[in-house]
Amino acid sequence: MCMAQKDSDTENDADLFLALAPRIAELLKGVQQVDLENFSMDIGDLRIFIPRGAFSQPVQPGEKPARRELPADLLPAPFEEKVPSYPGRVREVTLGATRGDGGSRGRTFSIGGAATPAYAGGFGSGPHDPVIALDVFDMDIALPRVLKENVREVMQDPAEWARFNVEKLGADMVTIHLMSTDPLIKDTPPSQAVKTVEEVLQAVDVPIIVGGCGDPAKDAEVFTRVAEMARGERLLINSVTLDMAEQKTLEKVATAARENGHVVLAFTAIDLNSAKELNRRLYAYLPPEQIAMDLTTSALGYGLEYSFSIYERARYAALMGDNELAHPVVTAATNAWAAREAWMNLAPEYGPRELRGPLWETINASILLLAGVDLFMMMHPAAVQTIRDVMQRLSTPLRETPEWIHDWVNVRT
Repeated sequence: MCMAQKDSDTENDADLFLALAPRIAELLKGVQQVDLENFSMDIGDLRIFIPRGAFSQPVQPGEKPARRELPADLLPAPFEEKVPSYPGRVREVTLGATRGDGGSRGRTFSIGGAATPAYAGGFGSGPHDPVIALDVFDMDIALPRVLKENVREVMQDPAEWARFNVEKLGADMVTIHLMSTDPLIKDTPPSQAVKTVEEVLQAVDVPIIVGGCGDPAKDAEVFTRVAEMARGERLLINSVTLDMAEQKTLEKVATAARENGHVVLAFTAIDLNSAKELNRRLYAYLPPEQIAMDLTTSALGYGLEYSFSIYERARYAALMGDNELAHPVVTAATNAWAAREAWMNLAPEYGPRELRGPLWETINASILLLAGVDLFMMMHPAAVQTIRDVMQRLSTPLRETPEWIHDWVNVRT
């Protein structure tokens, strides 16, 4: 009953409006603007149609709007790849010396020489592929089980360990860490260190990196003796620091390296100003072609982003003409194992540590590869194999260009 009455009222209102419409139209003739008060309107779906070209080409009364045909394809635009050029470049440094060059190595490696950012625009990392060195220690040290299981049988003999790294694991170079010389560990004499390095040189014919214990005074003594014994072999001495400069031992090591034909690794802690200062000090004793840089590698989760930034900034500075940073760079990807997540036995959701460790080292190496690192010091065979595969993929151009790649805008998926 009520609904019927409401519908009747609505119909009456509509009839009244229609009856008044002509009168309202008559009153509004010539009116430019109408102000409405207390007005409301209920609208359902509102559709607005704007004729094509309504704003640019007004349609006259009675005239039919012109119909425009849509283009079937986009206009082709030429593309010319521009190869960037930079005022500077990274110096080249040679590691190892063959018999013809006064050493006994079977081959040598050149690092550095880059004139563009690493892998930017398909240019690769530089004129030389990055080099991988595997670690050897001169004493039994605490290593994660996942690392020990690969070298357990040779860990007691540095020479055999070096041979295993080259022949079985495919190392380009070998790093012998003389940890036993540390005054706080065994404090073995320099003569013992010299003997160990000599045995490694006889066991393999690849270039050698000689690492110290981290004590500036003891390292200076050991490096000097090793440099004299291995005259002409062009070792990479790892490393010289600003602490040596403060203790007046930097000159001794640098002079020994120059006189015996070796390369020194200038180590600084994630600071380009410190790197520049150390290199300036070294120039007083060494030609720049006998200097490489280690700018410090932090582990994933422990500051790796800072390491990436510092290595990348060093590359760009060299390309822009900063001669004090125009040296090839080395990274200890093995520092990834300093992250406890890489080797500790954690909850199941973290995955097996047998995989976590190699993944941690691989990620460290991969990220710094993109920053332009020239030489990697590594340990786990799986990480080495993976990073080699990454290098190959990044350096190998596409065999053929897909037809659609130059017309990607019109591609329909």
